[in-house]
Amino acid sequence: MSELKVLGACPLDCPDGCSWVVTVRDGQAVGLRGNPAHPYTRGALCTKVNRWLERAGQDDRILHPMRRVGAKGEGRFERISWDEALDEIATRVGGVIEEFGGEAVWPYWGMGTLGYVQGLEGQAGQRLFNVLGASAHRADLCSAAGNAGLELAVGSPGGIDPEDLAHSRLIILWGTNTLTSGHHMWKFVQAARREGAHVVAIDPVATRTAKQADEHLAPLPGTDAALALALMHVIVGLGAQDEEYLRAHTLGWEEFRERIAAFPPGVAATITGVPAERIVALGERIARTRPTAIRATQGLQRHGGGGTALRTLACLPGLTGDWKLRGGGLTYSTSGHIPLNKRALHRDDLRPGPVRRLSMSRLAEGLLDLDDPPVKALFVIAANPVASTPDQNRVRQGLAREDLFTVVLEQFPTDTAAYADIVLPATMQHEHADLHDGYGHLYVAWNEPAVAPPGECLPTTETFRRIATRMGLTEPALFDSDEELAEQALSGGHPYLAGITLDRLKKEGFVRLAVPDPFVPYADGFPTPSGRLEFRSETAAALGHDPLAGYVPSAEGADAERAERYPLILISAASHFFLNSMFGENAELRRRADGGPVVRLHPDEASARGLHDGDRVRISNERGAFEGVVAVTDEVRPGVAATTKGHWPRLSGGANANAVVAERATDLGAGPVFHDTRVEVRALPIR
Repeated sequence: MSELKVLGACPLDCPDGCSWVVTVRDGQAVGLRGNPAHPYTRGALCTKVNRWLERAGQDDRILHPMRRVGAKGEGRFERISWDEALDEIATRVGGVIEEFGGEAVWPYWGMGTLGYVQGLEGQAGQRLFNVLGASAHRADLCSAAGNAGLELAVGSPGGIDPEDLAHSRLIILWGTNTLTSGHHMWKFVQAARREGAHVVAIDPVATRTAKQADEHLAPLPGTDAALALALMHVIVGLGAQDEEYLRAHTLGWEEFRERIAAFPPGVAATITGVPAERIVALGERIARTRPTAIRATQGLQRHGGGGTALRTLACLPGLTGDWKLRGGGLTYSTSGHIPLNKRALHRDDLRPGPVRRLSMSRLAEGLLDLDDPPVKALFVIAANPVASTPDQNRVRQGLAREDLFTVVLEQFPTDTAAYADIVLPATMQHEHADLHDGYGHLYVAWNEPAVAPPGECLPTTETFRRIATRMGLTEPALFDSDEELAEQALSGGHPYLAGITLDRLKKEGFVRLAVPDPFVPYADGFPTPSGRLEFRSETAAALGHDPLAGYVPSAEGADAERAERYPLILISAASHFFLNSMFGENAELRRRADGGPVVRLHPDEASARGLHDGDRVRISNERGAFEGVVAVTDEVRPGVAATTKGHWPRLSGGANANAVVAERATDLGAGPVFHDTRVEVRALPIR
């Protein structure tokens, strides 16, 4: 009996980017654990990934190419050979390009894997689509609004090193449920606590994280920027702003000070629903506590004013001078600091000319409304948009088009795969090679394949190499090996990549970026046009936005007329047991997630509707509806209905929360507005 320990990395859409160790016995993966040597992972994986190997061996794993034999959406397929699948793809896609041009092809990448070789970061197969002249894919479903807001304020979405929260004395966990979505950061929060740090959670829901915090404020969804301005109002009222830092490192302070003056705690209390005295108390605490760190993540920016919310939050540590301190500032994503060479991977120079960009969060619009040219061929790669994108009913209509040729690369029979013409079996992470980072830390990792793929599953890179061959393409870059792609990603000569080679990563598993120690990225300036933190941004003005940071109300959340019809603001946050829609089919994790959607309501809201714990309800607006079970709890503030994302529609009564979400863009970055959705909740008849 032989046994190996193979170093790899978790591929999922989570900031923690864990390093893991696969135990292989006689060619079979028999164990998986977090890598104890990794300073961020420290031996632990999450509830979801602990079931990775079990999931890989599920009976419903897709192991062979398949062709649709039923109606679109019905999910009936026949097994075919790879040769048959490749022939049909080459013929159908070639025909689409000949009749409509390359832009009629849309490669739709999702967050099923964030790898630079097999996944979203490298957009595996992008070179093929560039050669074909296909439409470009805009991956805006996750962080787009926050990224855009932070770029206006500080020049980059890259904030402070999350590990440095251990040096903070006040930690504000703003719109983030750390213990569910990135739990490895909690150990650094706890380290700070042991040194006397105070932890505040700001969230409309008393999440797992909020319950562990020292203090919890529950604003109405979409009002965070108003709260931030009021906190700054308190700080200025105390004269606690860092005038020296403001003079040396910021732009537009006097104008922004006037904006702050318009948001005293009483005004913000009316907007946010947070009592004025709580706002004053937290503002006073921030004023006297250095360093203060803010941790904000994606949920905060999924509303009509989401980009401005992150822009304004980034101004707060500029006011106090926390950006110059280790353990001070804001952390949203470390992606802005990670200089892996995406340009070398994507090879946009292979395009025959300019192409349009299509938004992944506006899939229904792309499939139903575009006509110059219409989308006629769709490749869905590591994505389940029927479950994960807004306006679910219109997405289904678009995918049901008989004139749309759809190819889905998948591991399991998702709701989206049911609409495919051809399904191709994809490998899972421990079965292929890949290069990873984490957008919540500063490490790069190599994922070594631990076992051979089952059945006829192929890595995504190999699938696209075979399609290129079958289409008769000869561009050499289309046939680079996985290791060549990884080496190209590590190229470019950025100083943060100094000493990081593929050989070293293979030996050590992971390497920290060669950033300064300590890493205080904005102590002496910012990567903005002025080199300063920009309270006032000429870039924003040139784009037609308010030149000053401030507060942009949410669209539906702040709509009083709409509130008469749909009184509750729906939040569909991350589940503790799913990762987006991944693991949504795992029997044990579904059981632990209560089997289907649960909608939590404050007792006052439940009483007003005659609802009790366990009642089955319909959550609806004019766009659609989904069903769930009520949990009555004061963990949710009045005016809010709280549920979780990730439930597969076909396993949850035919729909999930995205059936009621509008396909509408945020103020900055054109991201989605999952948490800017008004609904009503009514009891279903007893069955």
